[in-house]
Amino acid sequence: MNKAIIYIHGKGGSLEEAAHYEPLFNDHDVIGFDYTSQFPWEAKEEFPTLFDAVCRNYESVAVIANSIGAYFTMNALSEKRIEKAYFISPVVNMEKLITDMMMWANVTEDELHTKKEIQTDFGETLSWEYLCYVREHSIKWKIPTHILYGEKDNLTDYETMSYFSNQIDATLTVMKNGEHWFHTEKQMEFLDNWIIQLI
Repeated sequence: MNKAIIYIHGKGGSLEEAAHYEPLFNDHDVIGFDYTSQFPWEAKEEFPTLFDAVCRNYESVAVIANSIGAYFTMNALSEKRIEKAYFISPVVNMEKLITDMMMWANVTEDELHTKKEIQTDFGETLSWEYLCYVREHSIKWKIPTHILYGEKDNLTDYETMSYFSNQIDATLTVMKNGEHWFHTEKQMEFLDNWIIQLI
């Protein structure tokens, strides 16, 4: 086959999730991205090398990326030859997400600046370096993109997602009562139908 789908998982995910998409793209090689990056500056180094190694022999490459995997993709692969992107619950405004988490944890910018890292009660580590990085590296994404968003996404509000999709001229599909993590049978059926309609 001369066409590839690259699947880029979110936090806590794995490349094995790529197998779910194989029946939807039976005329493509579906390949899970085996990455180790935890931070966007690491992805900026790792992703282009991985992409080139995996995709150099394909005429056509599309990307399916989930949550923070989509953010890493936009941060690291914007210059690559990608025909289209399917983003599932993408993190599209990392600065807002970090400042929202600071608010949830009752942490001020001065505190974070002083301490550099603060562990939250909800399991996330707030990082001054991370906040500075996202402020200094805005997303520039021009690849044709389709976005799937859950109405009850707890990380990104609809206004933020809608604004971003308009900025990059992406299509935006909202699943009523959908969550950030698409994982139930009903949610996965909705996701599959969304992709099938776009192929």
